[in-house]
Amino acid sequence: MTIELRVLDPSRWDEWFGKLELAFGGVRTSPEERALFHDLTECERSIVAWDGDEIVGTAGSFSFRLSVPGGAVVPASGLTMVGVQPTHRRRGVLRAMMRRQLDDVRAAGEPLAVLTASEPEIYGRFGYGTATFAASAEIDTTRVRLTVPEGADGVALRAVEPEAAMEACEAVYARRVTARPGMLERRPGWERHPLLDPEGERGGASPLRCVLAERDGEVTGYARFAVRPDWDAAGPKGVVILRDLEALDPASYGALWRFLFDLDLTCTIQTGRRPVDDPWQHMVSDIRRCQVRLRDDLHVRPVDLGAALTARTYALPVDVVLEVTDPFCPWNEGRWRLTGDAKGASCERTADAPELRLGARELGSAYLGGISLSALAGAGRVEELRPGALAGASAAFLSDVAPWLPHGF
Repeated sequence: MTIELRVLDPSRWDEWFGKLELAFGGVRTSPEERALFHDLTECERSIVAWDGDEIVGTAGSFSFRLSVPGGAVVPASGLTMVGVQPTHRRRGVLRAMMRRQLDDVRAAGEPLAVLTASEPEIYGRFGYGTATFAASAEIDTTRVRLTVPEGADGVALRAVEPEAAMEACEAVYARRVTARPGMLERRPGWERHPLLDPEGERGGASPLRCVLAERDGEVTGYARFAVRPDWDAAGPKGVVILRDLEALDPASYGALWRFLFDLDLTCTIQTGRRPVDDPWQHMVSDIRRCQVRLRDDLHVRPVDLGAALTARTYALPVDVVLEVTDPFCPWNEGRWRLTGDAKGASCERTADAPELRLGARELGSAYLGGISLSALAGAGRVEELRPGALAGASAAFLSDVAPWLPHGF
């Protein structure tokens, strides 16, 4: 078998995307989602694996900018739409596409590659490390009380059609990006992603709804949600399905959550893909009745290690020599001296004695500040070579707020 990798011809997009659907079980994507991803696909960054005249593999990249600790927004390639046909698995097709993708990312000068994984064990061997987790919850609003921050009573709420509110919501979102590592700066076209609402995928819920929070005539937050009505012999037991919520201040944030808690004919709020340190968890009376669950979300891979570590800041002063192993991107291997603090950083090649030994995957996990180097060392994945080096570096890498990916790609 000879596999040839080519750049996607835009005229073959439907065939290419159809093969992706087949790799994921053959269920056809809704027309709305298909149209959106047709428009968002960067064909010049998308790969087709051919076996003769048959498409047997797909992969693409989105040109993202990702927020990192310190507030910088850094170029990052978002690996997406990866699939291999069942007839061609375990024949090196995925490895060849990953090799091509990371070489292309390096050539484009992007320090980072990121992805969300259908199966997390796949991508560790290519140097991607789990860097963020997403929290989901099922809140029993009949048993859980909510205490909102001071000033929430002064926030006005206004129901608006999601499409009509899109510009106002995007303005709020844009102001939130640099406040939390892991958020994606939305390029043109991506503002449509949160509004995807195919009727066939609502599962009995209402169409998407939107409420704006306003203070002194300024939009200071929004919530987008749906309601799934339900009843039993005891009465109504509808479910509020929260899609996304952002706010610029605690009062607006609290007012939006109180609105969701108080919706008539409902007794449950279901959330998905929220930050693990989402403040609502400190506003509720009984966190046990909120059934909070975590799962891995964004996976990060340093492609240009020096540039990536230089792009972020560090919570405490750090001066450490890292010995990095990276067999899949060998240009990153070797010793690097990282020096930095809350104002800036540099990461340069060095011949000095190493103080920590770790792989690119571990640096990817620690990069956004949500997973500590000490925890990874406890799992045997980081080795301390100089006593004291681990504690100092681990504290420096951490972020004050948990990193979070607001939506998939």
